Formats: sequence, C-alpha cells, structure tokens
Amino acid sequence: MEKILASKAKIRFQDCDPFNHLNNSKYLDYFINAREDQVKENYNLDIFGMIKTEKIGWVVATNQIAYLQPAFTMETVTIKSQLIQFSEKSLLVEMTMWDESAAKLKAVSWSKFIHVDIRTQSSMKHSEKLMELFQSIVVPSGQHYFEERCKELMATLK
Repeated sequence: MEKILASKAKIRFQDCDPFNHLNNSKYLDYFINAREDQVKENYNLDIFGMIKTEKIGWVVATNQIAYLQPAFTMETVTIKSQLIQFSEKSLLVEMTMWDESAAKLKAVSWSKFIHVDIRTQSSMKHSEKLMELFQSIVVPSGQHYFEERCKELMATLK
C-alpha cells in the first residue's frame, strides 16, 4: 500500500492573484482537495460517504503552511500527501506542492485533523479498523517542528 500519495492539479485562473500566483488561501483548497481524492483512490476511504452513512468525519484543527516558490496560473503541479502522525483522536498530514516533475518544492503544509461524531459535534476515538490503516501507512517525518521539517525538505533539494 502506498504511503506517500501523489496527484496532479492545474492551477486555475480564478484562484490566482494579479501577479498570476496562486493566492495564499487557495493553497489549502488544493491540498485538501488532493488529499480527499488520494485517500479515496488509494485507501478506499470515502470521507464524504462516512459522513453520510456513519455520521463521522474529521475537522481541521490547525494548519501550518510555508510558501517557498510561487505556483502560476495554468501550471500543472504535483501534490503529495502523507500521514506523519496519528493518535486515538487526531491525524497530522503533511502535504507538499511541487512543480509537475516534482523537482521544485513550492509549498509545505501540515494539517491536524480531529475525528468527530457529527451527531454530537464532539471528538471521538478512531475505530480499530482506522487505527490499523493509519499504522500501516504512517510515515513519521522525524521532525517535531514544522519549521525544522521545511528546512529538512529544502536541504534535500540542494
């Protein structure tokens, strides 16, 4: 089973600023949309299906993002994502945006998700089945601090 997931996306005009750069707030949209598609395709984990049928899901608790290189209007980018940490109630996912060939790093994001019961609007523990999935796909980053991870990634590209 793949641990680091990747997909391509085209940067759309309506998501860009007057400089033809992807707008800062839109990076999160591209990251979250890519991750949703990737987990459905690779792990058969249908997040929206779970919300409808089981009334459970995840909400974003925190986002950290570093903008390293601009993504341009109509550019095709590669978005990679991986689970780097998990607990009974939370997930920490690293997402990176690269140029199409995945040679130039454009942005790094860490998003923390909390597992919730939609009916009660409160956090809940992950099921045993989900914990087993997370254990099989986790790729610990080796870094506890976002800034250190960004430095580590940039150093590997030099």
